[in-house]
Amino acid sequence: MLREVSTDLLTLALKGIDDDFQQKFLRNMSSRAAEMLVEDMEAKGPVKLAEMTEAQKKILVVAKKLEEDGEIMLGRKNDDFVT
Repeated sequence: MLREVSTDLLTLALKGIDDDFQQKFLRNMSSRAAEMLVEDMEAKGPVKLAEMTEAQKKILVVAKKLEEDGEIMLGRKNDDFVT
């Protein structure tokens, strides 16, 4: 999914989320990419809540498209998985 979403969009979307979720997201990136994204978020400064929300919605559209294409699987609240 990260290949499908621009860094600018990620920067906006992650800017206002809680630190635990932000860290979980960053841990799933390469250390170099995560470091660069954190630097971009810090350099960005304050952003409007509406901008952050819009960026998150755009990422959700990308995620749903990838799910439709069979590229990823999004879990639902009551889904059970076995490995």
